[in-house]
Amino acid sequence: MEGAPELVAEIVSSSVSYDLHAKKRAYRRNGVREYLAWLVNERRIEWWELRNEEYVSLPVEKGVIKSRVVPGLWLDVGALVNGNSAEVLAQLDHGLADPAHAKFVEQLTAKLGQ
Repeated sequence: MEGAPELVAEIVSSSVSYDLHAKKRAYRRNGVREYLAWLVNERRIEWWELRNEEYVSLPVEKGVIKSRVVPGLWLDVGALVNGNSAEVLAQLDHGLADPAHAKFVEQLTAKLGQ
């Protein structure tokens, strides 16, 4: 493996967490394309995409955030923070059924087979 991970996901206590800010700077400096943080005490999810060397929040569309790095990785924010794992998995299944995910898997498989 080479380079930074495409996506990092973490669970942190709150937005004032030292780790959240220090790690976010390190991830930006190292080129991590997406960074997801579950802010447990604040009952919210933040998901950023690296654009022009700065993290920008991914949009929440009808309660769902969709990764731009991993097509088909869709997260129902409300279901996750409310502990509704069945709904989280249903939304994920919906994303994984998207044709963009199948194309992503095909490209990744071809790349790994080289």
